[in-house]
Amino acid sequence: MAGSSKASGHFFCPDDFYTTMRYAVPVIALLRSIATYAAVSLYVLVIGSPFVIIAILIRKPLLLYKVGLVGVRLGQHLSGIRVRVQGGERIQRNRAAVYAVNHTSNVEPPILYSVLSELFPRLRIVYKAELRKLPVLTQAFDLAGFVPLQRGNPEQSLPAVEKAGEALRDGNSFLIFPEGTRSRTGALLPFKKGGFIMAIKGQAPVVPVAIKGARDAMHKGSLVINPVVIDVIFGEPVETVGLTLADRDNLIAEVRRRVQTLLGVPA
Repeated sequence: MAGSSKASGHFFCPDDFYTTMRYAVPVIALLRSIATYAAVSLYVLVIGSPFVIIAILIRKPLLLYKVGLVGVRLGQHLSGIRVRVQGGERIQRNRAAVYAVNHTSNVEPPILYSVLSELFPRLRIVYKAELRKLPVLTQAFDLAGFVPLQRGNPEQSLPAVEKAGEALRDGNSFLIFPEGTRSRTGALLPFKKGGFIMAIKGQAPVVPVAIKGARDAMHKGSLVINPVVIDVIFGEPVETVGLTLADRDNLIAEVRRRVQTLLGVPA
């Protein structure tokens, strides 16, 4: 009976099933990625852009934040990314802070934007100055209070750092990725100084944040978004009250050490 079952093609082979799934999973991720890009692009074109223009005209930054948040969560849902937050009680809801996050993937900024949405409209982002070549985007960023930094040119970035310090003193928080670029290997890169200088100037705490699993969702050089679970872990804030610019290297070292610990990497 067993022999006739094999001959008729009805014999179940687990290896065949796993082989089929190994090829099917990337195809499904690719199809979901295409659907995500298409849906988010349509949302930006049909809904996002008009509301951004309206927000600019009526000077309502909160509208900008909400329009962006809907787009982020639409993309997250369609791509199958799920987010787990640990240490959410360490989000500084009643005072300004700088949130310093490791960076391995393009999915990290929108995920942190969503996780920190309760801080809207007092959440600021430091972005690459090259993006100011897009006029409408520039006006939207200016309305939201986002700060452009000139990578590789510290002197040109000084006014932006001063502006960010002033915004912190006014009660606005900042999201920064202090490595300055995505890590190809997932290993934590050296931290740049700009975000820590503005934290000291604003006398605002720096909250170390580790994001784990984002590289599995979308690694550097890839456009495919894989449906994975991503963990966002908030650490205890590092206070800067009383610190001066002479303390910046020690501050950087301490925050980096804490991010490494949150990632589970020996310091």
